[in-house]
Amino acid sequence: MTAADYERFAYAALAHYQLDSATVTLLSFSENGTFLVETDNRREVLRVHRPGYHSLAAVESELDWMDSVRRDSAIATPQVIPAADGRRVVEARIGDDVCLVDLFTFVPGTIAEEDVTGISFSDLGAITASLHEHVQNWCPPAGFTRFRWDLETMLGAGARWGDWRDAPALRVADAETIEAAERKIVDRLTRYGTGPDRFGLVHADLRMSNLMVHEGKITVIDFDDCGWSWFLADLGAVVSFIEDTPEAQHIVEDWLTGYQQVRPMPPADLAEIPTFVMLRRLMLTAWIGTHPDSEPARTLGDRFAAGTAELARAYLDDPRWFEVGTAISTAHSTT
Repeated sequence: MTAADYERFAYAALAHYQLDSATVTLLSFSENGTFLVETDNRREVLRVHRPGYHSLAAVESELDWMDSVRRDSAIATPQVIPAADGRRVVEARIGDDVCLVDLFTFVPGTIAEEDVTGISFSDLGAITASLHEHVQNWCPPAGFTRFRWDLETMLGAGARWGDWRDAPALRVADAETIEAAERKIVDRLTRYGTGPDRFGLVHADLRMSNLMVHEGKITVIDFDDCGWSWFLADLGAVVSFIEDTPEAQHIVEDWLTGYQQVRPMPPADLAEIPTFVMLRRLMLTAWIGTHPDSEPARTLGDRFAAGTAELARAYLDDPRWFEVGTAISTAHSTT
C-alpha cells in the first residue's frame, strides 16, 4: 500500500471517532501509516495498520502493554482514545478492503533523533532497562498475544522482514562473508538460550526515532513491533543503520552506562553485544530489500549490503570489535 492508500483508510476511520470534519496530515509511513488528525479543538494521532501484519488480538495486546507501562512504571507512553462505541481498535473499510485503526493522544515535542540536546543515549539505556524491569514483574492478561523475534523469524526461510540475500547490490563474495557471520550468530544465540532472565517482551525498535522529548519529559512511542525476544535485541536496535560507523561503539557505551544504572547486565550478556548488533544489521539488510520505497532504501540501498559485509568481517575476525562491553563490565565490578 502507498501513503495515499493509508490516507484513504484514515479518512474512512474518522466517523468511528465522530471526527468526520477533521483534517488528516501524514506524519510517517513505514510498516503503518501515522497521521495527525485535527479539528478546531482536537489534535490526535491516528494509526492505520498494514493489512495482515497484526491480528486484532495482537494490536489489543500491544495496547494492553502500553497501558500497563504508563500506569505501573515511570515510563510515559501515548494513551489510546476509544472510538464512540468504546472500541480501542476499529476496522476502516473501503469496499472489500479493511485496515485496523487506532487513535492516540497527541504527544507534543520533538523526535529525539532530530534534536539530541534534550536526551542522551544513556537516558535511552535507562529507559530500556526500566522497560525490561517492568516486563519481568508484569503478568500479561489472558489472551495476550504478540509474535516472537527469534532465530527463525529473524533469519529463517520465512523471516518477518525478508531475506538479506535479496538485498540490492549484494555481491557474491560479500554474500559468502555474511553467510559465515549468520552461522556464527545462530551458533552463539543457540548456546545463549532463551531463559527468562534474557528473553521476554521487548519494544524491538527502541531507538531515538521512537522517543518524543518535550520540556524534559520523554515519551516512548511506536510499540508496533513489540514481541517476545532477547532483551539485548533492544540494544541492537539503538544503532540501526549505522552499525558500521565509528559512532556506533560510542553510542553502545553510553547506552550501557544508563542501562546498568537501572538493571545490571551480567558478563554473559555483555559478551553477546556484538552478536546482537550484527543480527540487527542482517535484519535491516533484509528490510531494505523488502521496502524499496522507504527512505533508508532510497538513500542507503546501493551500499548497505557492502557495509553489512564489512561489519561481518569485523564480527568474524576482530576480537576487539565492540569490546566496550567488557570495559564497562569491569568498571562496574570495581565500584
